[in-house]
Parts: sequence; structure tokens; C-alpha cells
Amino acid sequence: MKLEVRAVEKTYASKKGATQALLPTSFEVGDAEFVSLVGPSGCGKSTTLYMIAGLDEPTGGEILLDSQRVAGPGPERGMVFQNYTLFPWLTVEENTKFPFRLEGNLDLTRTSGEVMSDIGRAYSLLDLMGLASFYKSYPRELSGGMKQRVAIARALTAKPKVLLMDEPFGALDAQTREEMQELLLLLSRHEKITTLFVTHDVEEAIYLSTRILVFSGRPGRIIREIKVPFGTERPPDIKLTREFFDLKRELLGLLAHDRAPTPERDELLRKLVTRPS
Repeated sequence: MKLEVRAVEKTYASKKGATQALLPTSFEVGDAEFVSLVGPSGCGKSTTLYMIAGLDEPTGGEILLDSQRVAGPGPERGMVFQNYTLFPWLTVEENTKFPFRLEGNLDLTRTSGEVMSDIGRAYSLLDLMGLASFYKSYPRELSGGMKQRVAIARALTAKPKVLLMDEPFGALDAQTREEMQELLLLLSRHEKITTLFVTHDVEEAIYLSTRILVFSGRPGRIIREIKVPFGTERPPDIKLTREFFDLKRELLGLLAHDRAPTPERDELLRKLVTRPS
């Protein structure tokens, strides 16, 4: 599997004029890689992900998946959002098997045995995520972390080539977030699926990724690519090592430099804090 982003850019039109969200941006993601996109808010990270998902169109450039141009959504790209996007009227198992009901995912040449194998995969993913006792539960009966587990299982059920994740743990509490990170590492080893992950959390990016792409402020562009020098086995206490701290310091330094004070910002701050006499 090979994902290619070639000189992709995005400009939004409005009544006030055009706003460039993303400068021409290029990168590649190989088979079974876990690549995180980090950067300040509004830098084009999520926009890039949505264009790869086919949910938004680039203003320029192109996106290729195995040499085929991306044009609209497709089952070869699974998406997990920050908000819980489960159907509230469906049970856990019905939500997980929902991709099989989508017209674009149906293959009429498949045998009944292949169909049953896919359905079995849905149950296996739920079991792997510790949801075996919740098949018949509805989203309202689940915690936030459990809802995201179902969303990830649903995204993986159709065997996508690429899993796209837009701050999937951003709304979770710290403990649940760490549990989900460990689960995602387990899934990465088990499924060997290519993952593109958007996050504001530098520590999370280092812990999960094989590579990190650092974006500048708007209009966004990639200012650094960092290879994470850890293997596939990553116990939680790896976050306490010197190597982890050094990498975290480097990333935070890059982000801090990008938002360094400017004369314009200093003048705006002065006006805000200066009281009239």
C-alpha cells in the first residue's frame, strides 16, 4: 500500500475573500506505517485528512492511493472522527456491521462464506476491544471510550487500506485516553494497517507513531519530518525515558518557534491590556 500526497493545497472562498488553509504539501505514507500530523490549530492537519478521505476536495495537487487518484470517499479508507459518530438507533454490533450495508462496500461476486467471514471479523474486532459483553447495547449505554472503540471497530471492519483518525481521543479523560492509546498500539501490531493520525498532543504522537509530520501555522505547510526511533513494542513507561523526553522537547520547540511573538501580535496585546486613562 502506498499513499501519495502530491503538492496538495486548499483555499477557502468567502465573502471576505479567499483564505489559504494549506500551502502545496507533499508526503508519502508506506505500508503499515503510523504517521501523525501535529501543529497549531487551523494549520490544515484535519483539512489534509479530510481530503485524503475524499470528504473535501483539494484546490490544487492530487492524492493517490496505490497509484489511483482519490475522488470521493471509498471503503479502502476508514475514518474515525473526534466526535462519537455512531448511529444512536443501532446496537454496538449493528453499528460495527454497518459498512456491509453501504452500496459502495457490496461485492455481489462474494460467496456466502466470504460474507460470513467478514461478519465474523466484525465480532472479532469487538472482542479484541473488550466489547464482547456489549453487542446488544446502544451508544447511550456506553462510556466515551467504549463509543470510540466501536467507531474504530466499524472503521476496520471493511478492511480498509488506510485508517484515518482525526483527534479520536481528544474528548476523553486522561486515563481513558491512555487506555485507548495502548489499544491502538495493539491494533497496529495485530492489523498491520497504515494509519494517518491527527493530534494536538505531542506526547501521544511520539508514543503511537513511526513518523511525525510537523505543520506550521496557517497557511499550513510541513516544516519538519521526524522519525520516531522506537520499535513496535512500546510499554507505557517508555514515556519516562531520556529518548522520549528529548524527542518531546524537540517537537515542543518546533511548535513554540512557529508561534513566537511578532510585532503585530505584541501591538495587539498592548492594545488589549492598555486601559484608557
